Amino acid sequence: MLAEASVFAVLAALELFSVSSDRIGLGVGATIFLLVVAAGLAWAATRVVVGESWARSPLVFAQLIVLGLAYNFRGDPAWLSPAMAVPAVVALACLLAPPVTQAFADDHVV
Repeated sequence: MLAEASVFAVLAALELFSVSSDRIGLGVGATIFLLVVAAGLAWAATRVVVGESWARSPLVFAQLIVLGLAYNFRGDPAWLSPAMAVPAVVALACLLAPPVTQAFADDHVV
């Protein structure tokens, strides 16, 4: 998830550098949005690593959004959709794996 946050931060920088005078509001707004998404993903990922179970929900939601975007971009170039979908599926598998779910459970039944 930190890799995805880094990608969003790079996209924000690229968007900021491509702002032209005729679309300054859109460019600045998109940059701010991408930075907020990057910061949110990074923060939630670090909270999951420390063991805070609430942070798993926004990460799962973000991966589901990425899967929807990957479906929407299918064939846009051919490599884009798999490049988005594969890491999202891997992240979902990790976030929803039984050992992770058990680690975040309130009652640790053995």
